[in-house]
Amino acid sequence: LLMFIRIQPRYSLMDYFLKYLLFLCNLVFTVLGLVILGLGMWGLISKESFAQEKISSIGTDPMLVLVTLGFVLTILCLSGCVGSLRENCWLLRLFSALVLVLISVQVLVAILAYTLQDEVGNYLRSGMLAAMVRYQDDLDLRFITDEIQSNLQCCGADNYRDWEINIYYNCSAPGVLACGVPATCCVDPLENGTVWNSQCGVGAQQLDEFTAQSVIFLGGCLGGISRWVEQHQGLIGIVSIVILGVQILALFISTRLLESIQWHKAYK
Repeated sequence: LLMFIRIQPRYSLMDYFLKYLLFLCNLVFTVLGLVILGLGMWGLISKESFAQEKISSIGTDPMLVLVTLGFVLTILCLSGCVGSLRENCWLLRLFSALVLVLISVQVLVAILAYTLQDEVGNYLRSGMLAAMVRYQDDLDLRFITDEIQSNLQCCGADNYRDWEINIYYNCSAPGVLACGVPATCCVDPLENGTVWNSQCGVGAQQLDEFTAQSVIFLGGCLGGISRWVEQHQGLIGIVSIVILGVQILALFISTRLLESIQWHKAYK
């Protein structure tokens, strides 16, 4: 009689480890994706980007980047989270396919960015000039521009005179900001070392470079970004490799788990 008894194969400890490791990791990133998605939606709704005249410029809204990133991250990790927990082959295949596509896109973008450096520079220049044009009207673009100028100690895209592209800082503007630059361009924007002086860049475009260099940063932010990348290229490379390695590991785990589940289901 024992000859006809078939012993049901059990999952190994490694299978259980991979299953719950994939589940926990994807659960964490699912929550992170939902937080990012919520922040992006809150930013769009609070600025009324879906209504009135701003709907035409929603495509260039920085909050849309958060919404897209949060949505993609949530869908990707949720499929891996539920697929591993419920041992759902369809969801695990979806997760593996999405991770493979994501890896391919990142590698392709890295190759294109390296081979088309001039085009990338032109794209950054166009993006920064567009942000400078909308500096007074979009709080997100203003925040990003101010952070770049403060941290990199730069002013404008190529130089400080680029701010003439803004209607408020144009020398023909009627307001007090005419021919000026934002306070984040100033070498020392703090008055008496404590109070933020928002008017420190007023009239800076009228100064010659020798005089202006003691008041504001003359160099543009494109050059500052290039120098920052060169100084931190080792760190950027390590971070990129780690991120890519984590994705490859997730792809390997999901594939290994999928094969194990399919084998057990076929045996049954």
